[in-house]
Amino acid sequence: MKTDVVVVGAGPAGLCLARSLAGHGLSICVIERQPEGELAAPAFDGREIALTHASQRILEDQGLWRRFNADEIAPLRDAQVLNGPSPYALRIAAAAAGKERLGCLVPNQAIRRAAYGAVSECADIELLCERTISELSCSAAGVALRLDDGTTLNARLIVAADSRFSDTRRRLGIGARMEDFGKTMLVCRMAHQRSHEHVAWEWFGYGQTLALLPLNGNRASAVLTLAPAEMSRVMSLDDQAFAREMERRFDHRLGRMELIGERITYPLVGVYAERFAGLRCALVGDAAVGMHPVTAHGFNFGLLGQQRLADTLLGALRQGRDIAEPGVLQCYASAQQRASWPLYQATSLLVRLYTDDRGPTRLLRNAGLRLAQNLPPFKAALARHLTQIAR
Repeated sequence: MKTDVVVVGAGPAGLCLARSLAGHGLSICVIERQPEGELAAPAFDGREIALTHASQRILEDQGLWRRFNADEIAPLRDAQVLNGPSPYALRIAAAAAGKERLGCLVPNQAIRRAAYGAVSECADIELLCERTISELSCSAAGVALRLDDGTTLNARLIVAADSRFSDTRRRLGIGARMEDFGKTMLVCRMAHQRSHEHVAWEWFGYGQTLALLPLNGNRASAVLTLAPAEMSRVMSLDDQAFAREMERRFDHRLGRMELIGERITYPLVGVYAERFAGLRCALVGDAAVGMHPVTAHGFNFGLLGQQRLADTLLGALRQGRDIAEPGVLQCYASAQQRASWPLYQATSLLVRLYTDDRGPTRLLRNAGLRLAQNLPPFKAALARHLTQIAR
């Protein structure tokens, strides 16, 4: 079996890359370990994705946006950052960037479902589900793969898009810097008494971090980050006790709260690949950069990264070049590193600072928020960054 591009991983980054490459004379094969039914109708995973305006345009161009139900799209007007028990907040207003909203929130489940739907309509994309790679080799002549069912494939290029714990990345001999934050993140949907006014919260408490992602109506996605032992206690509470616990943790600022649906936990681990391309291979999505969720931009970087790779490959194709020649892939890798490294480092620094509860650091945390709040040019620049993210 011969194909031009093999994409490993049918998450949003992998499927969107396949969709970006479709319709340009390339044959594309996507390898995924899950059954196809789980891609067509993915289960709710608790994650709400904050999409920038740039990400929305990409999803519109790819035909994903029209597949969302109207009630799945929630406007994200402004954002605020709080520290400890203080009511003082750094407010990031979309109006400072000349926008009505910073972006919008869409469930990850809906994005996955829409990505599968868009890809399934493309005749030049073949989806091989319930398969894994058992052998992989890359040479100047091409890429050779053997799957666990005995299928062999030959390709010009292979792209790893199979999560921040990518097995494909390891098989390609590409290392990654792993940063285990030693915390567990809980996500769930909650109804609450007082309006959130479509403002997102990032609340760096003492001993915990809270986030609130505003959904339609008086509903929100609540995100709680704790040490694993404390998280085990919280997860052991029944639904009513858990709701009272969240009311307390949110300092009753939203009034009475009630749990909607299930609670889901994830380990907090950041990943940054040592390189984003190699011999006839490239990385996108979390396989390349797995961001801490505090900035809510991991998905946006993954989406922009796949678009950057697709634009680079299609540019080479138009010029009659081999899409996997070293110069082409290095062009993508360099651009992706320039775009991601500063924010990845800044995010790690922010997390370390605002989760350090020692006395002197608490003072520094408060001073930093007050300084930022009183610097309108800084807030305007931050709002522009959050609404767009430069490509």
